[in-house]
Amino acid sequence: MIHDPHARPAVDCLEALEAGPDGLSAEEAARRLAEHGPNRLAEVRARGPVLRFFAQFHNVLIYVLLVAAIVTAALQHWVDTCVILAVVLANAMIGFIQEGKAEAAMSAIRDMLAPRASVLRDGRRITVDSVSLVPGDIVLIEAGDKVPADLRLLDARGLAAQEAILTGESVPVEKGVAPAPVDAPLGDRRSMLWSGTLVTQGAARGLVTATGQATEIGRIGGLLAGVEQLTTPLVAQMDHFARWLSFLILLAGALLLAWGYFVGHHDFSEMFMTVVAIAVSAIPEGLPAVMTITLAIGVQAMARRNAIVRRLPAIEAIGSVSVICTDKTGTLTRNEMVVTAVETPAGRFTVTGEGYAPVGEIMPEADLGAIARAAALCNDAALHDRSGHWTVEGDPMEGALLAFAGKAAGDLEARRLDAIPFDSRHRFMAVLTEGASGRVTHVKGAPERVLRMCADIDLDRWHDRAEAMARQGLRVLALAGRDETGDRIDEAALEGGLTFLGLVGLIDPPRPEAIEAVAECRAAGIRVKMITGDHAGTAAAIAARIGLQNTARVLTGADIDKLDDAQLALEVTDVDIFARTSPEDKLRLVTALQAGGRSVAMTGDGVNDAPALKRADAGIAMGLKGSEAAKEAADLVLADDNFATIAAAVREGRTVYDNLKKVISWTLPTNAGESMVLIVALLAGMALPMTAVQILWVNLITGITLGVALAFEPTEPGTMAHPPRPRHAPILSGELVWHVVLVALLFLAAVFGMFSYALDRGYPLALAQTIAMNTLVVLEIFHLFFIRNIHGTSLTWAAARGTRVVWTVVIVITAAQFAVTYLPTMQGVLGTYPVPFRDGLLIVAVGAAFFALIEIEKQIRLGLRR
Repeated sequence: MIHDPHARPAVDCLEALEAGPDGLSAEEAARRLAEHGPNRLAEVRARGPVLRFFAQFHNVLIYVLLVAAIVTAALQHWVDTCVILAVVLANAMIGFIQEGKAEAAMSAIRDMLAPRASVLRDGRRITVDSVSLVPGDIVLIEAGDKVPADLRLLDARGLAAQEAILTGESVPVEKGVAPAPVDAPLGDRRSMLWSGTLVTQGAARGLVTATGQATEIGRIGGLLAGVEQLTTPLVAQMDHFARWLSFLILLAGALLLAWGYFVGHHDFSEMFMTVVAIAVSAIPEGLPAVMTITLAIGVQAMARRNAIVRRLPAIEAIGSVSVICTDKTGTLTRNEMVVTAVETPAGRFTVTGEGYAPVGEIMPEADLGAIARAAALCNDAALHDRSGHWTVEGDPMEGALLAFAGKAAGDLEARRLDAIPFDSRHRFMAVLTEGASGRVTHVKGAPERVLRMCADIDLDRWHDRAEAMARQGLRVLALAGRDETGDRIDEAALEGGLTFLGLVGLIDPPRPEAIEAVAECRAAGIRVKMITGDHAGTAAAIAARIGLQNTARVLTGADIDKLDDAQLALEVTDVDIFARTSPEDKLRLVTALQAGGRSVAMTGDGVNDAPALKRADAGIAMGLKGSEAAKEAADLVLADDNFATIAAAVREGRTVYDNLKKVISWTLPTNAGESMVLIVALLAGMALPMTAVQILWVNLITGITLGVALAFEPTEPGTMAHPPRPRHAPILSGELVWHVVLVALLFLAAVFGMFSYALDRGYPLALAQTIAMNTLVVLEIFHLFFIRNIHGTSLTWAAARGTRVVWTVVIVITAAQFAVTYLPTMQGVLGTYPVPFRDGLLIVAVGAAFFALIEIEKQIRLGLRR
């Protein structure tokens, strides 16, 4: 480590850390990593397993059950006590195990989002995980990056950083390489970049002076990453609903106990157990836990599809989007650009070759050395030959320019003296180099900007040529140059002082999978809109190739600026292509779409995209080309920057929402049916169709297991065939309330029917109650198979085949029911009686009839919707 690097000249800092301007060697970096340890902060200590286990008992229902267990033990109802404690422990164990898995899943997702940094190693620019940085590394930083370690600046151009997390300074701080006073406060140490802060503009090279806990952020113990709480608005809403429903049921249970004891003159202990059984069967105690499990499974499923969830509410939001606003380059296209056309004052040329390999031909043959030199030297990228496969380190467009330069002029060497990094405000990049031909400033950028900086050219002619190339679907850049004598770029001298070298046209072909994904989104009622900084002609050409709905009209950034918010809200509905847009335009487009009641997913990769990403219902950052600022603002991060991954995330989001809906739609009706059976019998003064301990057993064996099975349901065939759900559609819809009422009444009729049938045949009460109990379990299993298919029919072989989880749960429950019905030991515990074979078949037939009734009702309902 080095003391007071902010006060020492950059050269002294390099010497003190035994580093050079070309960075460390790979071997030296590995040695220092072993010596200093990984570049990470100490993580928040998670709850240990003991605390996590006891936290499962922090629930109103559990407290009620524990009190009930104490009372039944005092009354010496030991069997009842054991069953109640079994319910409590089973609920706690399932919650404990699944919460552990969920926390592990979220931790794994957090690791996938580990930031990366561009460094110089062995004189070459490479990208590494920030965790592997060591003191002495040379790091390359640009606008939008999060600073990965404490850095002493070596070079800086137009650099500013947001340091509010350390200094509280709300305005970005300008940075430079000049040493600061030794006693300067942290916020005034302008020669330093601090770990965890955000670069808002400019570019720089910095020397790593401290990593991990030795950084300023590590010393003050700030910004420690914790595990995100597994909840979403829907889960919170259902948790709130379940809690108040529990209070309502407990109050009703207390009134029922008072009525049964004082009015019905029932035995208090028996009445108390019956009320406990009613409360346990009615309260959906496992619902929040099962919904959380469903979300955790959804997070893992999205990660397998390269969509990394940063904020859990995004799972609900992405499933309901009706508009996807997407970038073009790298998302809809391959992000493997290649120069295919060059036009100079000497003529027009075609360039062949694929990808980033510097191998191809120039036709017709010509000397394009001047424009090739500008393409190679005004460039921050690097090409690497990895076993015959050429890859780019840096911007894909700059990689294509390097490949073109290799085809046209071979190796070009020059020493960089100064640079003006590309910025969306001035829309060009300039680099001053010194080589065999002397000192030259090369400039590249948007044709309309660079052409105005050139002298002695026909502006109209070259503007027309740039537009003609763009209409072919090419991205067009203009290149120019100027001889220099000094060692710094004079920005004022560039205006009108450049020599025009020519235009290059690059193409980034559409991804085949993106074409399929756009078609899938359109079939799902989702409008896809392209927002790009490219020319209108380029955007329209690519949009037509990928199959956007309306390619006849393009709205440019200049057009958007002319519209007020009301006019934009009208225009944005029908237009699908937005070209030459700024990050500020994205925010207006999102707001305009949302004003029309649409749910919007927005992609972004730059630091200025953060407001639009935050405003969108689902902000999506690019994992490969996206800045750290964009990733922090986003809800989802695409690990592969592929539009097909967005479509897959929508499908997974809809699946998760469907599974949450299935869990709720199964739990509420079955709980209502279980409790109604006892309540009606009690109020009617009839013999109970099941004993209190039997209803507790049914709740124990089915309550969570069958619900958990629904969390693992795959995507239904019709999931992407129906339109998006409204933004604020309630989960407790009128349709669900009707289903709860219908199923509860059918449960009531079936259980009482079988109970009455058994008594009518002269069976003993214990056998009649056993038949009623098994009928209830069979009804819940058939209800599970019904709920599995909410968008279509359940009367198919695929629906009957189910999933491995469903059949595992059904087999376990069936085996348990056979055990309590036919094993003498279990009969003594639950008061059951062996059920004759014929009556067992009748129970299954009743379940099938119940299934047929609710399936017919569903088909009528679905038919009326069409």
